[in-house]
Amino acid sequence: MTSDIGDIKHAARLLEAGKLVAFPTETVYGLGADASNPEAVAAIFAAKGRPSNHPLIVHVAHGADLNRWTRQLPAEAIRLATAFWPGPLTMILPRAAVVPAAVAGGQDTIGLRCPSHPIARTLLAEFYGGQGGIAGPSANRFGRVSPTTAQHVIDEFGLPGAGPVAAVLDGGQSNVGIESTIVDLTRLASLGPVLLRPGQISATQIAEVLGRLPSVPDAAAPRVSGSLNAHYAPRTHLALVTAKEIDSLMRQLEGADRRFALMYRSVPATASTGLIAAEIMPSDPDAYAHQLYACLRALDTSGADLIIVECPPLEDAWQGINDRLRRAAFDSAGVLDRLLAR
Repeated sequence: MTSDIGDIKHAARLLEAGKLVAFPTETVYGLGADASNPEAVAAIFAAKGRPSNHPLIVHVAHGADLNRWTRQLPAEAIRLATAFWPGPLTMILPRAAVVPAAVAGGQDTIGLRCPSHPIARTLLAEFYGGQGGIAGPSANRFGRVSPTTAQHVIDEFGLPGAGPVAAVLDGGQSNVGIESTIVDLTRLASLGPVLLRPGQISATQIAEVLGRLPSVPDAAAPRVSGSLNAHYAPRTHLALVTAKEIDSLMRQLEGADRRFALMYRSVPATASTGLIAAEIMPSDPDAYAHQLYACLRALDTSGADLIIVECPPLEDAWQGINDRLRRAAFDSAGVLDRLLAR
């Protein structure tokens, strides 16, 4: 059942008391804590099993004073916020001295985002009268598939109050379905904007606002959420395969007496006794992203030895999806040779 205003007000009081609250955003569900409270922030890292040097994103209300969080607010940030906030864009800015370093993973930068989900917006408006910040990484164990429903959060952490999470606000399934685009604005004079994590808002859309395409990350780029090589991963091994390779791989796995699940955009040409679960995905990138994590979670519970995922297109609109799947498959490198060995 969708959470009502009473639930949201109660969640805001819990946050102000230093508790953890899971809440919906348009991207994925977040595990929220008072970003100004170091003990509450530490509870996020403990609950997720998240490395302490992996920074969090701070969610702020629409119209909040960003100068509370950053010591420098460039014109480019104002232009991007005007164009895309509330929405799935995170901006990396110089961290204000009063902001706890733990939120930023010890770095001198801070990630700020204003979500568009109505429950997230109401929660932020209630939390310290709209001037607080909610640190909110995805509400899942570190490195795993992000949650896009309240039930996914409960599957990760247990019922509210029985584990580390005091409350879970239910806002239905997240509309976007993958995490926000992250753009670095801390080195504008030397590099211009830098795209650190692709998402629904594309590099082209950012360029339309700023007049130039964002650069690619370099070795000096700030650490940000979701930037590790292995991330967003189901517990089942995952292999990215082209459409032309799917049939051959299915036959090989069947011959090795392996069970497998399939996520695809075109109907496979042949059936297989080894195929125990399948999800057909939309051809539209926004619709695909909306379903991605829920489908991965479903296939992860199928009992398969391997999840085969048909490679998505490489166009700009699919960049965020390709990024998530590439990271999800990273730790499965070499698994095919082991599964096919007799």
